[in-house]
Amino acid sequence: MLERRKPSLLEPLLGDAKTRPHIEEPKRMALDRLRAAVVLTKDAVHAVSITAVEAFKSGAEYVGLRAIPEEMANPFEKVDAPIWDQYPPQELVAIAFQYCESLTRREAGNFYHSFKYLPDEQRQAMCAVYAFCRRADDIADGDWKDVFPGGLGEDDPEAIAYRAKLEALSNKSTVIDQEAYETKLTQLFFFRKKLSTCYNGLTSTDPVFMALKDTVNKYNIPREYFDDLISGMEDDLFHNRYRTFDELYLYCYRVASVVGLMCIEIYGYEDQKAKRYAESWGIFMQLGNVLRDVGEDIGRDRVYLPMDELEANNISDTELAGDVRRNPQWEAYTIAYAKRARTYLREAKKLLPLLPRRTRYSPAAMIAFYDAILKQIVKKQGDVYSSRVKLSKPQKIWLAAAVYARYRFLPFFLTPVWDLFAVFGLLPKV
Repeated sequence: MLERRKPSLLEPLLGDAKTRPHIEEPKRMALDRLRAAVVLTKDAVHAVSITAVEAFKSGAEYVGLRAIPEEMANPFEKVDAPIWDQYPPQELVAIAFQYCESLTRREAGNFYHSFKYLPDEQRQAMCAVYAFCRRADDIADGDWKDVFPGGLGEDDPEAIAYRAKLEALSNKSTVIDQEAYETKLTQLFFFRKKLSTCYNGLTSTDPVFMALKDTVNKYNIPREYFDDLISGMEDDLFHNRYRTFDELYLYCYRVASVVGLMCIEIYGYEDQKAKRYAESWGIFMQLGNVLRDVGEDIGRDRVYLPMDELEANNISDTELAGDVRRNPQWEAYTIAYAKRARTYLREAKKLLPLLPRRTRYSPAAMIAFYDAILKQIVKKQGDVYSSRVKLSKPQKIWLAAAVYARYRFLPFFLTPVWDLFAVFGLLPKV
C-alpha cells in the first residue's frame, strides 16, 4: 500500500517489517485519487476582501493591541468567509504565524523545545506544520470542529458524497459511534479542502492554513505528505486494532514519518537518503508513542501493538488495561519492542549529518527526548500505568541545551569525547 517516494531509496525494511500491507493496486490508486481530488474553488464559496475591517480588528486583539481571553482564539474569527479573494497582506500572514507559534508553545512542550532555537523563518514554518498536525489530530482524536464559515457541516452534499465513495472503496465499517464518525470524517473532509488552498490561488481565512500556505510556498513541501497525514487520521475511524507490524508501520508512516519528511524540507538537505532517514525518524518516535500510551489507548478501545505479537507472547488485549503488569511476558515483550524501535533510531541518527549544521539541533533534540522516554519505559519494566512516562521540564531543558551546544558549538574533533561521555550516560547519545 505504501511505496517509497523514490525508487533509489528502496532497501530492506528494518525492525522485522517484511512487506508493506497489501491492497489491490487499483483500489489504492482510487483511494489516492479520491483524496487528492478534494479541492476548494473560488466559485464554490463566498470570498472576503482582504481589507475587511473585522480581520484587522480581531488580528489586533490577537497580537495584544486589545485584550483577549486566555483561551486560544482564532485571530480571524469575525471573518464570515472561508477564503480571501486575493493573497492577504504580510501583516495578516504574520498574525497567522503568531497564532501557530502560540498554539505550539501551548500544546507541544517537547516539540517546541526542539525547534525554538532555529532561525526565525524556519521556527515559524515548523510551528505552522505542527499546528496543522495538531488540529488534524484534535479532529480525529478529540472534539475539535473544523468547518467553513457559513458551511453546512454534516449536511454538506460534497462531504456526504466523499464519505460514500470512501466507504465504498475502503469496504470497512467505522469502529466508533456512527454520529461521531460522520462528524469527524466531515471535519477531515473540510480540513482537506482548506489544505487545497495551500496549493492553488486561494488563501484560507484559517490562520493555520494561511501560515501553512506561506510555508509550503517557501519550502516546496509536497501536498502528498499532508494528504497522507489526514489519511492516517481517517484510518483511526476505521481501525482500532492492527494485526501485524506491517500494518502498524503504515499507520506510523502516515501519522509520523510524513511529519519528518515535511520537516527536512524546512531544515534543508541535498542527499536524497535524507528522505529514508526522515521516514525512520518518524517510525521511531511513533513506536515510542504507541508503547507509552498503551494504557490510555485501551481505555478508548484501541490497540496499536500488533495483535499477532501479543498473541505470540500470551498477552490478551484486555490485559492492556493494567493487568498486563502481572503477566511475566510483558516485560520481555517491551524490551524486544524497544530493541526494534532502536533499529529505526540508529537509522534516524544518520539523518543528522545530511542536514545543515544550523538545523541539526532540532531533529537531534526530538530524537533525544524520545530516546529518553523509551529508556524510562524499559527501566520501569514496561510499567506505563503507575504514572505517565514523560520528561520533566528540567530534563527537557537539559537535553535541549546539551544537544544545542553539541550541534551549534562543539568542534568536530571533540565529537569522540562527547560520545565517550554519552556511553556513560553523562550526555545525550545523539
